[in-house]
Amino acid sequence: MAKVFYSPLVHLLGALLFVLTPILTQGVEGTIGINYGTVADNLPPPVQVARFLLESTFISRVRLFDANPEILKAFARTGIAVTVNVPNDLIPHLLKLSFARQWVEYNVLPHVPATNIVRILVGNEVISTANKLLIGSLVPAMETLHAAIVERSLDRLIQISTPHSLGILASSSPPSTGKFRPGYDIHILKPLLDFLRATNSPFMINPYPFFGSSENTLDYALFRPNPGVFDENTRLTYTNMLDAQLDAVYSALKLLDFEDIEIVIAETGWPSKGDPGQAGVDAESAAEYNRKLMQHVMSGVGTPLMPHRTFETYIFALFNEDLKPGPACERNFGLFKPNMTPVYDIGILRPTVANAANAAVPVTDHGHTNSRTYLLILVYVCLMCL
Repeated sequence: MAKVFYSPLVHLLGALLFVLTPILTQGVEGTIGINYGTVADNLPPPVQVARFLLESTFISRVRLFDANPEILKAFARTGIAVTVNVPNDLIPHLLKLSFARQWVEYNVLPHVPATNIVRILVGNEVISTANKLLIGSLVPAMETLHAAIVERSLDRLIQISTPHSLGILASSSPPSTGKFRPGYDIHILKPLLDFLRATNSPFMINPYPFFGSSENTLDYALFRPNPGVFDENTRLTYTNMLDAQLDAVYSALKLLDFEDIEIVIAETGWPSKGDPGQAGVDAESAAEYNRKLMQHVMSGVGTPLMPHRTFETYIFALFNEDLKPGPACERNFGLFKPNMTPVYDIGILRPTVANAANAAVPVTDHGHTNSRTYLLILVYVCLMCL
């Protein structure tokens, strides 16, 4: 019997893989972005980076932490969607329309439309700074910057938002009790959300299960099988920490009647190296988190409180950054080394590049095979059941 069915099975397997591959890569291109940080003294030239992302990966979204003109020029005519950042210390200056106009004229106009700038972020985790001047200036600065891009007829092309840490929440566990910190909820976040709704812009957050995990909760943080966490209020069970963090934010938005606002994951990731004794800080765990993260946010499953959704998600980070201060893990969130070889493989390299890279950097998933092998096995098993 094997001789009778062998040839059709092989052809059918090939056909199925041919159909499935573009579907998988299309999802990556539509949803997954990368944070391109530059706190390092050994990174390749921006032109080389832009070409690498365009030709060798499926990444089509990039978030910058400034508006570096050399980097913006490097991404010209690539089609890659670029998000730029106004540094925190410039926020008070943006209260003046004249300064906002100058900022747009210097940092945006020379690059569009050749560079596909799609979003400007005003500051980063401003509310968590506890700086009253910055916090009080945030929403007015966003409004003034928006007025400046409206004057240049760029408001339909470029959104304005700001990313938040989960420190904006007064409560997050269980997820149904998520609410914003008192005082900030009505006086800062409600006007901010009014602005986002009026301009059709997303609410951006930086959830990091890594920083919320311990040795006892690693399975929950890394999307591994675990008993789950039950929310008695909603009777829903959470099988991973990221869903719980996202739903806590959703609950806080719902309390203020803004559950319709899109949530974008501006940063999340997992370090591949850290200080001695840190649980789960290794290349295998980092690869596991980022690979399963991509699969989850692209799957359309959503979260218990937000079913049937995908989430635009930016992995932190493109490179290991050797000049970042703090513990060793802060310098080791990168997917790639400065020579653009992968620290580990999560399936974002185009096939010809990935084959060469995998030969040099074999990455296991705690004894399991990688995602491409899973796909082969799944298709094969399905065919054998015919």
